[in-house]
Amino acid sequence: MAKKQNQGARTTLEEVNESLTSAAQRIEDNKKYINWALIAIAVVAVLALAYIYGIRNPRFEDAKNAIGTADLELMQGDADKALKDYEMVADKYGNKPGERAHLNAAILLYNKGEYAKAAQHLEDYSAAGNLIGPASQSLMGDCYVNLKKYDKAISAFDKAISMTNGNEYYAPAFMLKKATVLHELKKYADEAAIYQEIKDKYPIYCQQMGLNADKYIERANALAGK
Repeated sequence: MAKKQNQGARTTLEEVNESLTSAAQRIEDNKKYINWALIAIAVVAVLALAYIYGIRNPRFEDAKNAIGTADLELMQGDADKALKDYEMVADKYGNKPGERAHLNAAILLYNKGEYAKAAQHLEDYSAAGNLIGPASQSLMGDCYVNLKKYDKAISAFDKAISMTNGNEYYAPAFMLKKATVLHELKKYADEAAIYQEIKDKYPIYCQQMGLNADKYIERANALAGK
């Protein structure tokens, strides 16, 4: 059993299924890098929109400038000040910069362990796109797992899985998270079904990530009394 240190850096998702393979562990370890990738992609998107709409919409220009300030603060390492400004933009503006502000605020709040606030920002964020959309829903699922609101977590993971459109990397990664929550809820038959689906649909992912799906199918079926 792993030592329970650095609780702020661990999620309940990890705690309820510490026996997961190194594949799932690598997904958790790399989560912060995925979060930063979300910010980077969102920055590019909002710059493109600024070029299109900024001149014709002064309010958009104001929002763009405000979120640009927050981006700069984050790049300079002042996450707390950036968070404050992201939340201001999210509260004040309902346009695309305001949308991105909700997402960036959620990421920073999650990293601070403020899961309820992070989840609220994600609820207010309109998830879209083949990468940002599903990743934001997965982050929402992580928030609800930490809050022990497992039904909401499963719902978020289901939405994330659906939004990937069968992406060979993201879909099984989010399915693993869902399987972990099902294990915590003692829904072992459903857990086994998830691992079976991963094995059948994503063999390359299993191979690349070192996921022994048969091991977890066998474990879940045994706990289910099969």
